[in-house]
Amino acid sequence: MSSPIDRDRLRSNQWRKLRSILVSVNGAGGFYANKFQAAKVVVSSMDGVEDFIQQVPFTLKEELLADRLAHPPFGTHLTQPLESYTRFCQTSGTSSGQPVAWLDTPESWEAMLKCWRHVYDGADLAAGKDRIFFAFSFGPFLGFWTAYEAANGHYLTLPSGGLSSQARLEMMARYGATVLCCTPTYALRLGEMIGEASGVEHLSLRVQKIIVAGEPGGSIPEVRARIEKLWNARVYDHHGMTEVGPVSYETTAVPGQLVVIEEAYLAEVIDPATGLEVNEGECGELVLTTLDRTAGPLLRYRTGDWVKKRLWQGRLALEGGVLSRVDDMVVVRGVNVYPSAVEAVVRQFSEIVEFMVEQRKVDAMDEIELLIEVPGNVSKALIKRLEAKLRDTFSMRIPVRLVEADSLPRHEFKAKRWRKV
Repeated sequence: MSSPIDRDRLRSNQWRKLRSILVSVNGAGGFYANKFQAAKVVVSSMDGVEDFIQQVPFTLKEELLADRLAHPPFGTHLTQPLESYTRFCQTSGTSSGQPVAWLDTPESWEAMLKCWRHVYDGADLAAGKDRIFFAFSFGPFLGFWTAYEAANGHYLTLPSGGLSSQARLEMMARYGATVLCCTPTYALRLGEMIGEASGVEHLSLRVQKIIVAGEPGGSIPEVRARIEKLWNARVYDHHGMTEVGPVSYETTAVPGQLVVIEEAYLAEVIDPATGLEVNEGECGELVLTTLDRTAGPLLRYRTGDWVKKRLWQGRLALEGGVLSRVDDMVVVRGVNVYPSAVEAVVRQFSEIVEFMVEQRKVDAMDEIELLIEVPGNVSKALIKRLEAKLRDTFSMRIPVRLVEADSLPRHEFKAKRWRKV
């Protein structure tokens, strides 16, 4: 996993896979054949990855949604007959609020499981020794199922769908779970309950590693440090998305950096304004082309993930993980504010149990207010310290308001801590 790679050889292998996909989608009709025709793309004229990048236009989420609406429910980007597909997943929702379904053949599904095993290998898990506890309900979300099935046959897997948080802690203690898989938000929630749940105090938790995904929190230093302190365990981040699958993993050797699985993805980091590749050390939008999930491939898909480009042992790496979503940024009084940056400040205050940001229009301008929840009594000094830290970080005043205990929502999946009012 950690051996340096030859990028020329990697590029050659990527092109071999990509060339087969281009021929397939071009001959299948539907979404990409129509897209190629409109953009005057000639597949036979391409002779490498560079030609592909120069000639093939980006794929936008809006295009895929429009295709689904025109051809419900699965759209026209599938490359196999419908009866070949055996796996169904769907997104948790889009900006329009409508979840989107994705189908996979057994071959494409296995390709994603192979990617997830990179995540486990990166965390140095030991087959036959580690016991992985999956602290989530098994709904239609791809990340849950691929994580669980990739572990089966290699590690003892402990599913906990439908259990309460207290029951999950007790189960982890009872059966000696050594690894926890969940979202960063839920890792915090469970960690804060340790010692409070009956049955946990007299049964020692053995969790040594926590693999998180679904939110940026795992790579936010303040969030990461808080989780590790609560659990006395090492956090490993990972990221992926329903549209493309598991994309990156963290290694023990290089914490706080996500390594892209380039055997399965052709990755670009672009300047959103120009569409051109940024230099190493610069930030840009992550663009992905699937190479192994061929039953429903995406070509030059603009993910909306804002990342910092690095190279590690010849591999593309994302310094600091996924820093934010390109479309999550809010301009408040001329200042660019990202939700992950606000959370990084809040997590420096251990007294704060939960928080939410309210965004509203005031005289046609966006304003935000931070709502916090703390146990017991809170001094005005805490609010003043938090407001001062926010002012120092963002060079503007962000008001903080204390709310009643247990009044803010708790989350087991992806947290939604930013709402427009």
